[in-house]
Amino acid sequence: MEGECGAAPGPEESGGATPAPASAPAPARQRRKAAKKRKEAAVAAIPRGRPKSGRVWKDPGKKRFSHMIQDKALRTSWARKMKERQERKLVRDLAQQLQEGKRKEREEKKRRREENLKRRLENERKAEIVQVIRNPLKLKRAKKKQLRRVEKRDTLALLQKTPVRHKAATE
Repeated sequence: MEGECGAAPGPEESGGATPAPASAPAPARQRRKAAKKRKEAAVAAIPRGRPKSGRVWKDPGKKRFSHMIQDKALRTSWARKMKERQERKLVRDLAQQLQEGKRKEREEKKRRREENLKRRLENERKAEIVQVIRNPLKLKRAKKKQLRRVEKRDTLALLQKTPVRHKAATE
């Protein structure tokens, strides 16, 4: 037991990390990890003082968007550009067709509604019981409630029809 204490530590006792042989290259992922650790260590080594605002929990200021290095835009081929333009045109046409269809549908609905109202009004007029008042004194004698029910109509057509019937009936 005493002899082991003074002996030099072997590879097993040195923390488990064995140096890789120089001939075998480290995988790319490990190299990236190592580079990242070195970068973080360099950033951590810079002493940061207490911020003037007192917000010690805040991260140090990030770089502005304008300072970021931007890649050049990839150039698209002429054929691809024409294809994209054609697709946009098709989508625009389709949207226009849908809007046109909705507009026509609304107009058709409006037209049908107007026709129905017109037909209903005509049917009401046909179903009315009309009594022509030739003596205006009857209106003077009528009560207020009766006057509310009285409506004026164009009776010229009725007056023209009735004499014809009377003549036919008398003959």
